[in-house]
Amino acid sequence: MPGPGEHHPAFEEYCECIFELQEDSLDVIQARIAERLQVSRPAVSEMIRRLDTEGLVEQSSGRIRLTAGGVRLAEQVVRRHRLAERFLTDILGLSWADAHHEAGRWEHVMSDRVELAMNRLLGGPTTCPHGNPIPGSGYEAPQSVRLSDLAIGARFTVDRIPEELEFAPGLLEFLEDSAILPGNDGFVRGASPDGTMTVEINGNHVGVGSFASARILVTA
Repeated sequence: MPGPGEHHPAFEEYCECIFELQEDSLDVIQARIAERLQVSRPAVSEMIRRLDTEGLVEQSSGRIRLTAGGVRLAEQVVRRHRLAERFLTDILGLSWADAHHEAGRWEHVMSDRVELAMNRLLGGPTTCPHGNPIPGSGYEAPQSVRLSDLAIGARFTVDRIPEELEFAPGLLEFLEDSAILPGNDGFVRGASPDGTMTVEINGNHVGVGSFASARILVTA
């Protein structure tokens, strides 16, 4: 059971989900939460009611937002998740996908002491391996655009793989294997009517589907 001042892992998971949906500029509605967490609509409705009672969320016109207390809880969970991903990839050498799933467990059990030690060991990173900001790290966002907004021939640097893409089956593995990683440079070599972008990165030509290309953030 959670101790004094702590919250049940389910509360943490829902606040994290709402935070990440807002971070990706998506309207936070119950259907979207159900899809992201792969739970039923009635289960989401009941949990949102409980979070409202706890003072962690507010609802208006079908939209859900975190209260100040909900933001604090979400930022703690997100910070620990993204630090854990950094540790698991940078220190232990796990793949993006494996680190993402493992960090989902660590975020609920990490203590303040371990969080501080991990941050110190990693040298105070400002982003997770996918380029998403670590809350409280002093991250400064670059002037990013969507990959799909670039013209053929444009040069770019990958900035962020938004959280929404981390939940698409197989997509993290594809992006990592294709070297579509934050900090890597590439060129747009082609664009199809269906929204697929062909990019050259690390000397390889890769087709990036419309769902991913409309969400991957790059610096042009």
